[in-house]
Order: sequence, then C-alpha cells, then structure tokens
Amino acid sequence: MRSKQSGFTLVEIAIVLVIIGLLLGGVLKGQELINSAKVKNFATDFRNIPLFIYGYQDKFKALPGDDAAVDTTHLGATVNGVTVVKATTPVLANVGNGVLNGAWNSTNQTDETVLFWQHVRLAGLAAGPTTAPASAAAVQDFYPKNADGGHIGITSGANTPVTGLSGTYIVCSTGILGKFAKQLDTTLDDGAPDAGSVRIIDNQTWDQAAAVAAKTLAQVDDATSYTVCMAL
Repeated sequence: MRSKQSGFTLVEIAIVLVIIGLLLGGVLKGQELINSAKVKNFATDFRNIPLFIYGYQDKFKALPGDDAAVDTTHLGATVNGVTVVKATTPVLANVGNGVLNGAWNSTNQTDETVLFWQHVRLAGLAAGPTTAPASAAAVQDFYPKNADGGHIGITSGANTPVTGLSGTYIVCSTGILGKFAKQLDTTLDDGAPDAGSVRIIDNQTWDQAAAVAAKTLAQVDDATSYTVCMAL
C-alpha cells in the first residue's frame, strides 16, 4: 500500500516568497538608511568647520591656529591645565597674518593647520584632545576623525591640495569610499568630482606636498577609498 506524500501548496509557497521578499526589502532599505546617515555625517564634518572659524573670529577677532594672542589675552597660557601653543613656524612674523600655514594633513606639530584644532577645542567650539602633540608621531591622532576613521584637516587656499580648487580655506577628509564620496559631492555641490567646490582625489598620505588632479566621475570606483576636499 502506497503512503500518501504531502507537500507545500502553491498558496503556501507564495506566502513564503512574499515573506522572503519583505525581509530582503527591509535589509536593503536598512542598508540604504545606514549609507545615507554616513553621508550626512561626512557632510556635517565639512559644514561644521566654517562654524568653528566664524565662532572663534567672532569671539577673539582672530583665526584659530594663526592667532598671535592665543596664549596671552585670548585663551591664556593655560586652559584647564592644558598649555596653549602658538605657532612659530615657518617664521614668527607669519603668525596673525590671516593665513593657515602648513599642509591640511601636516605632521609638523607646530604648524598652524595642526594648532587650529587645539585652539577651537580650547575655545569650546569643537570636541577632541586639547593637549598639543609633542612630536610628529603624535600628530596623526590629534586630527579629528570622520565616520570611517579617516582624518579631517584644513589649510588656506594658497596651500590647495587639488589642482584648480581655490577658496579662502580648503577642508579635506580621507578614507571615504567612492560610493559615499560621489553622494557627498551631490549633497554638498554639483555631483561632478572634478569641478565645483567639492573635488575627489586619490587618497592622500600624510603631509601632502603638492596639488593633485581631481578624479572624473567615471574614474571614481565605488569600492576604492578617496580623499574629498571642499573649498570654503
């Protein structure tokens, strides 16, 4: 006598497929939200830096990092036990000239582009370590980090790291995947990574010495990390 074998009905299979579809849709939507949040985080980094500059200038009538009176009448020699450092390079006469001397990712602990971060933090405008790095080896950990752990830096337009990118200041953020970099350009600028105020370049090593060419949209690979720079 044959035993009767039972299986799934078409209705049951259809229900299972619908459930699987809903789960996949939820996962994809969740990933999309995560990616969107990350891009917003990157964008916030760029938008916050002008606020640091304007806040400091409004308070002390000076440029953080380039403030000639930072350790005397503005912040004082010490703030909460932390020594306030004034830039002395490349020459003392350049301090207070309205220009941030040094590369945006300088490893020279006395460059104005490095001390910029100490000044805005001690002024209560930004979060992060306030003790100025004592050596070149400690500088890398002094810079703020973006959502992917890359570092963020600023310099004056005269030291632009991107060929053809000009502005009063240039802000750069490293280690950003191409898919996020392209979304970031669209969010902050025109979506063209080799034009406008936002440019995408090869990921830069420390103490960038010369300006480099920006990537075209076709050259930006989604899975490759890049440095994104924005003119202010």
